[in-house]
This record gives sequence, structure tokens and C-alpha cells, in this order.
Amino acid sequence: MKLIKLDAIDSTNEFLKGLSSKQKLENFTVVTAENQTKGKGQMGSVWSSEAGKNLIMSVFIKDSLSDVNQIYNLNIAIALAVIQSLETFNIPNLSIKWPNDIMSYNFKIGGLLIENSIKSDGTLSSIVGLGLNINQTNFDNLPKASSIAKICDSSFDKEKVLYSIIDKIKQNIDKLKNDSDSMCDEYVNLLFKKGIPMPFKDSSNQNFMGIIQGVSNAGNLQVLLEDDSISEFSLKEIQMLY
Repeated sequence: MKLIKLDAIDSTNEFLKGLSSKQKLENFTVVTAENQTKGKGQMGSVWSSEAGKNLIMSVFIKDSLSDVNQIYNLNIAIALAVIQSLETFNIPNLSIKWPNDIMSYNFKIGGLLIENSIKSDGTLSSIVGLGLNINQTNFDNLPKASSIAKICDSSFDKEKVLYSIIDKIKQNIDKLKNDSDSMCDEYVNLLFKKGIPMPFKDSSNQNFMGIIQGVSNAGNLQVLLEDDSISEFSLKEIQMLY
């Protein structure tokens, strides 16, 4: 893999996106930054990180899927890769808060932002952004955030974590081609608060109770409601209250 290390950048995703538009990139080209001034999360949210303490990276992935209609499978493969990597470092109680937050216990330790581009010939290229809290320990005013160092009371080598994650991503991309069903099952089993009655808020700011059942092929969250029906929600339609 080609690794590009930057000291500071507005966004590793934007940098890699610009690079891919100017030149042909090697598959799994990775950009890391010690500091990111305009990090992005889901739906335009901001990803804030203490300079030098965390893993801020984006990876270019092409030709990952044979069927672009199964594009959410890429999210599944990447999220699982992060979990599988962190398991090798003995990070406890890991889960995936739908769709792309990485959790340990009830704390968010990382987040993914995947931006896909489908060409006219049907080929897919993706920029996968990952922010992972490694050695930051100060989370004032962020009560739901933490880091693997804080949870494990130990510091970690960011580069070792990086290479481990990339190895797992490569393995899972290969696995997508012939064993996507087992990966989907594993992803669903790792969903944060799956099977537990939880309060949610809908797009009209109405609160309701529900139980997460799984995720549809399109990536929508499947929730069992109090009337025993199962409804599907897109990212903009539902928020878990925890």
C-alpha cells in the first residue's frame, strides 16, 4: 500500500478525493494526518480530534464490489475490519452503532465516513475516512466519547493500529466477493444495543420506543415497534437516545 503522511490538513477525505481526480491511484492508497482542521462525520457533522493523539486516515478503495446495488456491504466490510483489528489489541466490549460509529462499552471511540463514486461503466471507487481515538484522554464536554487509551489505561502505537486496520480491510474486501452473507450476519450481531428496548427520536422530533432487529440490504435500520411491526429507517429518519 502507498502511505502519504501529512502533518496538518483540512480533511484527509477531501485531500484523497482531490488526488484521485488528478492521478490514477494505487488501490488502498492511505492518507494520514496528525491534525485535521475540518474533519467530517456523517450528515455534515464535525469530527474533532486532539492533534497528534489519534488516528486520522482515509483510504482509497476501487473495484470492491461486483454489484454496486450492494453498496452497503462495503460499509459492513469496513466497520467489521475496524472492530476485528481492535480486537487484536484487546479493546473490550466493542460494537457498531449504526451505521458507522465504533463503540467500546457506551462510548464512541471512532467513526467512519465512506464516500462512493460510481463511474458510467458501473465501476465503483470509494474514499473511506476513519477517525479513531487512540491516545487522547481529555474529552471535556464530550461525555459520550472516549479512546482506546482511556478505556484500557494504556497508550498505543498509532502506526501499528493503522497497519492492522488496513490488513483487515484488505481481507474483508476479498471476502466480500464470496462470503458477504456471513459478514452481514456478523455486522448485525455487533450492532450497538441490538435486541434491547431503547428510546429513539424520529425526524419529527417525536420520541418512541423500539428494539433494533437488524439492517436491510439498502442499509436501513430495522426497528421493532411497540405495535409489533418492524419499520425501516434511513440515517436522517431516526436517532437513538442513550
